Amino acid sequence: MANTNENKGFYKLSWLQRIGFGSGDLAQNLIFQTVACYLMLYLTTVLKINPAFVSGLILAVRLIDCFWSPVVGKYIDNRNPKLGKYRTYLLYGGIPLTVAACLLMLPQVAEWSMPMKMVYATVSYTLLSMIYSVVNIPYGSIMASMTRDNDEVLILTSTRMVCANIGQIVVQAGFPIGLAMCVHAAINWDQAIFMAIGTIPAFIILPLLPVLKKVLGKKGLYYTLLSIGFVGFAILFCIGKFGDVKESTLIVQIAKIMTGVGLLVGSLMWALVPEVITESEYRTGNRPAATVNALAGVAFKAGFSIAGWITPLVMGLIGFNLASEESALPTDPSAWFTVTCIFAVVGFVLLAYCFMGSKENITTTPDKPVSFIDMFREFKASKCLQLVLGVFVVVFLASFISAPVNAYYTELSKYSPTAQNAILWFTCIIPAVLLIVVALLIRQYPLTDERLDEMNREIEKRNA
Repeated sequence: MANTNENKGFYKLSWLQRIGFGSGDLAQNLIFQTVACYLMLYLTTVLKINPAFVSGLILAVRLIDCFWSPVVGKYIDNRNPKLGKYRTYLLYGGIPLTVAACLLMLPQVAEWSMPMKMVYATVSYTLLSMIYSVVNIPYGSIMASMTRDNDEVLILTSTRMVCANIGQIVVQAGFPIGLAMCVHAAINWDQAIFMAIGTIPAFIILPLLPVLKKVLGKKGLYYTLLSIGFVGFAILFCIGKFGDVKESTLIVQIAKIMTGVGLLVGSLMWALVPEVITESEYRTGNRPAATVNALAGVAFKAGFSIAGWITPLVMGLIGFNLASEESALPTDPSAWFTVTCIFAVVGFVLLAYCFMGSKENITTTPDKPVSFIDMFREFKASKCLQLVLGVFVVVFLASFISAPVNAYYTELSKYSPTAQNAILWFTCIIPAVLLIVVALLIRQYPLTDERLDEMNREIEKRNA
């Protein structure tokens, strides 16, 4: 019976395969989290580029990526390379991705004129973003190609997200620690812990996902996590507004962990992407894994780009100029370059391990090449896809709108009342409101596990 189910696509995977697949997300997060959490600070505090320009640059690059990602998804769905339909790009894209990440913070740039700094930042960041999509989109498609089994997909998602959060905690805590070590300065442990402690829930909750899902149900699980996160943001706001952050370290850390529980929903949304792909295959007969992952990537990056655009722009408008205020991190250019290169090289090694550990069991190349019109039609036809993409935009906006400002929260008392209010809005109020929006979107999601099993069995019956 087990062999029969596997022949129908319901493959059971070994832990070597699961961890091998998850290592790809760890690899990408070593680079992505560096950009998400520290690039804005690097450009404004190390290169001293005007925050308004940085805001526009981040938005422009993300808009380019919104057009570029569907191009990549269309290209991948229409081809079938010998090394694997999706695995191939982990190697072919991983090498230039590593080089681009290292060049992003080249130390010599700090000595150039301001116009040259701005040109270099624009070109290097744009290239890195475009190459990242060449790796990230096919990587996301691998999960849908390994098995149709919903329980196995949940395990793969939890494994992937544990690895992703390892990358997140390594970067968010490790980057300021690495900078301090490079310049032989004292390490600000309160800051490093606050930056990274929100990832701790991932290591507790993600391994328990199958049990939690069985007890709470799919939507009940999401609602529970979002509620805990909302309370955490409320506590951080109250302490920052009415208390003393320095004297409430333990409560602040507990509240930050609670916010991490709520934002963990962003990680769990990747488990819904294979469901959307299955629903599309059920309706159309094609399994557009790369196309759907490309659209998910656009939504994910849209949330990231809006956050990266709003944060420096608004803070600059209200008078909190990151380029002129006291920096929250060391500003030595060589230190930033060294730490970034270490993360990039380790990331490539992990991508190579992901290439060897992932096994593609379910892939299709459409008889008729996927066009951009087909992608638009799929978005228009699939309510599931629309809802998932909506959640991606909102939840990752909530995650990243506070990321660069977190470094300032532990030193809140050092800044003016105007700056303090801005920090509280971006670290507490806006993310809390966005979590409510996420809950409203999830409420409308129609696919149950029972319905998905029916779809998968019907698909396999058609194929047979």
